[in-house]
Amino acid sequence: MTLEQLQDRSVNARPSHGTVADVMDAAGPQVWYDMTVEVALSVMAAARAEHLVVCDEDARCVDLVTRARLTAVRDSSRYTDRLRLRDITDDSKPFVSPSATREEAEEAVPLGRFGPVPVVDDHGSALGVLALSR
Repeated sequence: MTLEQLQDRSVNARPSHGTVADVMDAAGPQVWYDMTVEVALSVMAAARAEHLVVCDEDARCVDLVTRARLTAVRDSSRYTDRLRLRDITDDSKPFVSPSATREEAEEAVPLGRFGPVPVVDDHGSALGVLALSR
């Protein structure tokens, strides 16, 4: 393979301009918000995932939880084996539209927020995840 072919392939893999849909990753595992924290950690370990998309009973995305966040909750003094994802979710977190530009998405996310942000459609269904690296 020539250098030119390699460059063409890498440019096409992640366009620098366009919409969030052009640069988002797969949503990954989706779980229901009534799942316990311990079961969610087990799902995450089995899927070898660093995050889970949390959905309500209507399959709308309500949050995205990371392994670090779940581990911190499990290690906290308020943890019990009955603690569910709905007890720790924060529905005020930002969600991004697939039609937004990357710049618009980064502007919509509060300063200091790093990591994955759910990309949702007009009905709240998770389509993917945008990794922010500010």
